[in-house]
Amino acid sequence: MAFKPPRKLAPEELYTYAVGLLGRRDYSKAEMRTKLLGRSIEPSSVEQAMARLLEFAFLDDRRFATSYAQVRKESGGFGKGRILRDLAVKRVPSELAKEIAEQTYAGSDEEQLVANYLERKFRGKQLDVFLSEPKNLQSAYRRLRTAGFSSNVTIKVLKRYAAGAEGLEHMEADEVEMNEDPIPSRDLEGVG
Repeated sequence: MAFKPPRKLAPEELYTYAVGLLGRRDYSKAEMRTKLLGRSIEPSSVEQAMARLLEFAFLDDRRFATSYAQVRKESGGFGKGRILRDLAVKRVPSELAKEIAEQTYAGSDEEQLVANYLERKFRGKQLDVFLSEPKNLQSAYRRLRTAGFSSNVTIKVLKRYAAGAEGLEHMEADEVEMNEDPIPSRDLEGVG
């Protein structure tokens, strides 16, 4: 069965389409612009639809980023680095993403967040026994780093469960620095 591309929308339909999208989930301005560009007959009508969405406050990167960061922290248990990466993927301006991440994690105990993440992801396992196996320890370390937790706090918490965690400090440089700069180097400031 051949893929049929979505129907292109006239200017008056584009706004209705955007409101329907926002009824299902929130979008950043840049994400919405991309969606609308893909469906518009006339690219110039995208700016008209965007202006209406902004006029009625249907799009707000600050509100979007705040909500997204809170949900990812509370239900996903992710760290600040992961939130920054995810917001960059959602094309939220980097300065705003950094500000929101700082606000979201202000007063949070990263060690406790790491411990909670470990308990949740490895529930049913006795962590001191499970993490005494070097491959499990390295896997847990990588998993915590991917979840957005800093290297030093991750190692500090893992040391509670396994003496071998000392060796994680000497892993390959690319392993240790895996998530040090969570915002991609491309400039996203001009988007949105």
